[in-house]
Amino acid sequence: MPDGVTKNLQKHAQKIYMEAYNSAWDQYDEPHERRNGATREETAHKVAWTAVKKTYEKDEKTGEWKPKKEG
Repeated sequence: MPDGVTKNLQKHAQKIYMEAYNSAWDQYDEPHERRNGATREETAHKVAWTAVKKTYEKDEKTGEWKPKKEG
């Protein structure tokens, strides 16, 4: 995983990232399945970050990634 993931995300968020990345890697293996000529790796990273952002958010003050509050 990229340093930005391992250094900034909690273990649970890292797991979400890894699972989403691996799934996207498998799903978007053909170039015609990706947007704007993105590489397979770029697409997998975008999907992974999107998955993390569904559950976690970056604190504007501290820059830390924290679980989103329900409600």
